[in-house]
Amino acid sequence: MKVNTYAKKLACTTASVMLVGALAACGNDNSQSSSDKKEAQTLTVYSGQHKEVTDALAKDFTKETGIKVDVREGSSNELAHQVAEEGSKSPADIIFTEETAPLVMLSEQGLLEKTDSKALEHVDKQYEDPDGKWVGLLARSRVVAYNPDVVKEKQLPKSVFDFAKPEWNKKVAFVPTSGAFTNQISAMIKLYGKDKTKNWLEGLQKYGKQYKNNKMALDAVEKGQVGVALINNYYWDNEAKEKGADNMNSKLYYFGNGDIGDMISLSGAAIVKASDNKAEAQKFMEFATDVEGQQALTEASSQYPLNSKAKTKGMKPFSELNPPKDTLDLGKYSDGEQALELLQEVGLL
Repeated sequence: MKVNTYAKKLACTTASVMLVGALAACGNDNSQSSSDKKEAQTLTVYSGQHKEVTDALAKDFTKETGIKVDVREGSSNELAHQVAEEGSKSPADIIFTEETAPLVMLSEQGLLEKTDSKALEHVDKQYEDPDGKWVGLLARSRVVAYNPDVVKEKQLPKSVFDFAKPEWNKKVAFVPTSGAFTNQISAMIKLYGKDKTKNWLEGLQKYGKQYKNNKMALDAVEKGQVGVALINNYYWDNEAKEKGADNMNSKLYYFGNGDIGDMISLSGAAIVKASDNKAEAQKFMEFATDVEGQQALTEASSQYPLNSKAKTKGMKPFSELNPPKDTLDLGKYSDGEQALELLQEVGLL
């Protein structure tokens, strides 16, 4: 290799007739090297998160490291199953999911690489896989958005279960097709059993009002069409960030007593074991859990950063939330299958 390089340089400097060809040869070698380098410095991220959230993280990561990011979008479960089907041939370097259940599934199948301690040390261990195969990046809380002109705060109940009663007829908006709602149902089945959960769903079906998505449910509360909506905090916090909290017609209500209505769920990320760019992938994980990456994530999403050094603005402090215990790890209910079956049985899907 050294001999060939020297010969090319010699040709470029001593033979005018061959000058153009020799320079082209040198240029072609450099172009190939640059191409290889570019390929090695591009990460492929399978993302089930909201597009603006992943894009904000990718943009800041590239600015910081020079490593480009190719984002491929889809639902978290679909992407996880795609990684499983692709196996050792998967082009994915990172998978970023809206819930942790898909990551648990991939970890159990041995398809995830262990994350370096540099990334893991940024996040409390309760928000990480015990074996370091995935790490939580964001958290969001289930909340009640309410319109004070329709329902006074003192009228709000002490438990989300109470919204399935006759006195709340046509006053409660909910989204049965929401992944967060399904996750909440899974947690209810785990904590309270199938019968109580089914009764609650039947009550919501009878007395509540169904919406296609959480934004529509929140809009209905803002317009006074319903009194309350069962949503994730970031739908309200994002809108309040845009309009100003004082310009909102609705407010957020937290039960504050460990009720399932204040359930917290996590978004997480992991390195795919099939990755050919593990060093760069580790850098991505470290950046995503460090303050700068966490700040980019929370500012783009109004979800809670899991690095306590990152700041939130206008949101209820994460330390003041009082979610139910034993809902971060749903065990056999984490795949959501029993929740979906129950929703279908009741007729909500």
